[in-house]
Amino acid sequence: MSDTHSPTLSWRTLLLLLLPPLLWAGNFIAGRAISAAVPPVSLSLIRWSIAALCLLPFALKPFLQDRQHYLAYRWHILGTAITGVAAFNLLVYWGLHTTTATNGIILNSFIPFLVAIFGYLFYRQTLSATQLPGMLVSLAGVLIVVSHGDLQILLTLAFAPGDLIIFLAMIFWALYTLWLKAIPAHINRTGLMLCQVLIALVFLVPLSVWESQTATIHLEDTHTRWILAYIGIFPSVIALLAYSKAVTLVGSVRASVFIHAMPIFGSILSTLLLHEVFQGYQLIGMLTIFSGIWLANKKIT
Repeated sequence: MSDTHSPTLSWRTLLLLLLPPLLWAGNFIAGRAISAAVPPVSLSLIRWSIAALCLLPFALKPFLQDRQHYLAYRWHILGTAITGVAAFNLLVYWGLHTTTATNGIILNSFIPFLVAIFGYLFYRQTLSATQLPGMLVSLAGVLIVVSHGDLQILLTLAFAPGDLIIFLAMIFWALYTLWLKAIPAHINRTGLMLCQVLIALVFLVPLSVWESQTATIHLEDTHTRWILAYIGIFPSVIALLAYSKAVTLVGSVRASVFIHAMPIFGSILSTLLLHEVFQGYQLIGMLTIFSGIWLANKKIT
């Protein structure tokens, strides 16, 4: 199994690859904004319940048509539902309660390497001559952004218990990416996502009941409800469908490298939504990250 084929990316495919990290960056900001009002399991349950309702009108038909295919690939579908839908964001939301956003971004940036390592160890995937250097360059750009261009900040970072939780989430996402690639492209991705979300909800409901014994959810504020609507639609339905399609088109390693764009989009969103000043180090980091992404996706002649 190889993941090294590197055709030139079309503009449509490029947009498809950039959309998920943009929407997921918004998810990190939104998740932090309501962490005090909505505990992690409840947030995940509400998120995927909204996603299921949004998917039903146009996913039910392909979901029913492909049900025999779901049985044929049941272990891959079950695995992707648990790792990428149920567990990943639940662990991220949980971890962000006990660690910083900066640490979370750093850990998130190890996903492309985990995809490459697991792909090599378990699926005999190999890297092209440009993919590993490209991942390293884009990782350097991420470190520039999260350290504010100051090496001393990186050297003095302290890691909290939540970092282990978030790192576990990154392992789950790497497995999700690899298993997703193994599900054939002829299986409709919209119907597949509905299947994955429904499986995830089965796991989340009892966890939510357990969480309700010790945590309280507060939905009185209109602002909180709008944020939940965003989380349930954009980073859940739209981003996950785009990522699934992208993995099918360009492979797991190439698609995962674009996750390095998340801190850049996070900086842009913070500037636009929180009126933070866009700094020079962010521009340098942005150029470095996208240089690495370009290198990792460069066609070898």
